[in-house]
Amino acid sequence: MKEAGYATGAVVSCPGLNKWYGMDRGFDLYDDEIPRLPDGRDPLTVGDVKMRGLALKRAPVVMERSVDWLTRQDGPFFFFAHFFDAHWPYEPPEDVGVEVANAYEGEVAYSDHYVGRLLDALAEAGHDLDSLLVVCFSDHGEDLAGWYPNDHAGEELGHPYEEGHGCLLFDATQRVPLIVAGPGVPRRREIPDQVRLVDLMPTVLDLLDLKPEPSDGLSLAGYLAPEPVEQEPRVAYAETYFPAERTGYPGLSPLHAVRLSHGRPQKVIWQVGTNAIDHYDLDTDPNERHAHRLTGQPGTTD
Repeated sequence: MKEAGYATGAVVSCPGLNKWYGMDRGFDLYDDEIPRLPDGRDPLTVGDVKMRGLALKRAPVVMERSVDWLTRQDGPFFFFAHFFDAHWPYEPPEDVGVEVANAYEGEVAYSDHYVGRLLDALAEAGHDLDSLLVVCFSDHGEDLAGWYPNDHAGEELGHPYEEGHGCLLFDATQRVPLIVAGPGVPRRREIPDQVRLVDLMPTVLDLLDLKPEPSDGLSLAGYLAPEPVEQEPRVAYAETYFPAERTGYPGLSPLHAVRLSHGRPQKVIWQVGTNAIDHYDLDTDPNERHAHRLTGQPGTTD
């Protein structure tokens, strides 16, 4: 985007997107400032994911700093606003007037409210929102140990080591929202087909008529055309190596998964380095409760 002449900015709000990881490449502004933990420690030195979640910019700060940069732009811009509020400990700091079932939904509503405030501020500053390409997505969901029917975390559900996300590859954490709005994009079209986060970069470049970059993703522009173009089914891949880092739970294995959507939707999850391969029929078992244990190694015909 920068090479194409766009001003580039980002405001991120958690340790995982710190510029230490190289995430700031290509950005004119990369605001990754975060507070220290309540006990004064630098969150980048803390391995506990839940503890690190206490160090974040709250949504109003993300909104205000984003608006400050965005309203000073008078040419094409690319901007990444990152909201981290819907994370443990799930304590929304204000009621934004939306009915919710629990504190997690309260955090989601809180974030949504400030995304709306950000867009309103852009409009008030004279930006034509209809001319903007806006993509809203998440990196993962949360497994809340029984708050929802598809949860798997917690002692009672057999996975006490899973705390929100990280160790498991069930749909509770792997399926995420994706909303695309912009010039020429049909309004209120719902697309049930399986797509992947890896498809976002080629989609944005395609919709902006920019040169594609090599990647494992495929553009979603065909779905977003005035008359949708039929697409080949997309196989989704997921992995986690976080189980190998969980202290206090020896024997946890890293996991790989493949999710198929054509025909009967199904998923295969296998434990790396073992013969444990579980198959789920997502058509009859959408909450992934009943695994069919396969034999052999992934990639064989056993």
